[in-house]
Amino acid sequence: MPKKALDGLTESMFYVLMALMRQPMCGIEAAEFIQKRTEGRVALGPATLYTILGKFEQVGYIRETEVVGRKRTYAITELGQAAYAAEVERLERCLSDARREERREPLGEEDGDGTQVRLAPAPVPAL
Repeated sequence: MPKKALDGLTESMFYVLMALMRQPMCGIEAAEFIQKRTEGRVALGPATLYTILGKFEQVGYIRETEVVGRKRTYAITELGQAAYAAEVERLERCLSDARREERREPLGEEDGDGTQVRLAPAPVPAL
C-alpha cells in the first residue's frame, strides 16, 4: 500500500524518474542512464540510488517488475509519471521566471486603480 507522496523531488530523484520514463530498468541501468544523460554532472552512488528506489517504491512511484538473482527491475507507475510531469512543469515555470527576470519584465502587480506597478531595480551594493 503506497504511503504519503513525497513533498518534492531532489535532482537525483528527478533523474531516476526520468530514467524509468524511458523504460523499466534496474538500478545499475538507471545510474548509467543518468550518468550519460547529464554528461557526468549527476552521478549517483549505490546508497543514494537504492535509497531513492526504496522511497519511490514505498510511495508508489515505481513498482518492482522482475527479480533475477540480486538484480531488481523497476517500472514507473501512473503516480510516478504524474510526479515526474509535475516536476517538469515546476522546472519549466522556474526557467520561465528566470528568463522574464533576465529581460526585466514587469512583475505583474497592479495598484488599486488597475495600472501596472513597476518596481525599481534593486541597488547594487558597493564593494
